[in-house]
Amino acid sequence: MIVLKNENSQVGIDAGELVSYVVNDHEFIHQKGSPGWGSADTEMFPIIGPVNEAGFRVSTPKGDAIQDQHGHLRQMQYQLESQTDASAVFTKQYKTGTEVFNAKFPEKSTEEALTWPYDFRFEKSFKLKSDSLEINFKITGEKGMPFMLGYHPTFKLYSQSPIIEANRNEITLDDILAVGSKAFQVPDCTSITLKDTKEITIETEGFGNFMCWTEVRNMVCIEPISFYPSAVDQNELHSGFQKLGDSAHFKVVLKPEV
Repeated sequence: MIVLKNENSQVGIDAGELVSYVVNDHEFIHQKGSPGWGSADTEMFPIIGPVNEAGFRVSTPKGDAIQDQHGHLRQMQYQLESQTDASAVFTKQYKTGTEVFNAKFPEKSTEEALTWPYDFRFEKSFKLKSDSLEINFKITGEKGMPFMLGYHPTFKLYSQSPIIEANRNEITLDDILAVGSKAFQVPDCTSITLKDTKEITIETEGFGNFMCWTEVRNMVCIEPISFYPSAVDQNELHSGFQKLGDSAHFKVVLKPEV
């Protein structure tokens, strides 16, 4: 466990996963072991969304790739590159065609191994500031590689009626629960505020959209995404790809109520 600290806040990072963000003794992050989800955050890359109805295949310019829900990056282990009292950098490196074991096999998937026909390097960095936590993502790899990116943090809820405010609209927890596994779409949005017993704002660069998901009342996932996967049939998921240039950069800033 890596711990970042300053005068009024503390961040816990477990093997690249954000498992705690405490500000003035208030925990904002969903805790493992609590009902709802067994993780606290993850990344969705190089695809977002399920592919079971498409035979676990996603079309790319180099042919079909074998993928499972939200891509194979989250099945890989982060390596710690560097750390200070207020920052940490983690990376994952993938080589074309390498088989990655699928943790969903065999209970929830027919595919034991996932593959991708491109090399890439994925960097996730944390920087704790006096008033916020900044999380940056940098993707490098083969020029023209298709990809989509989603970040999947989960926030602990304390009240019975939290409100999510986005683009001057209010979204209730019941709104999100009603959508189910598809996740509630928040298009054309770069900033969302979760209003609970304490407020936290999620500001983004590079993603452009959000989706929100939960199946319980004690947590909610507020997920910056480059593409909303339920907008298309699963066999058309490739229509949501963007293409990698020399590199791609994305940012998420968590700004808690002080």
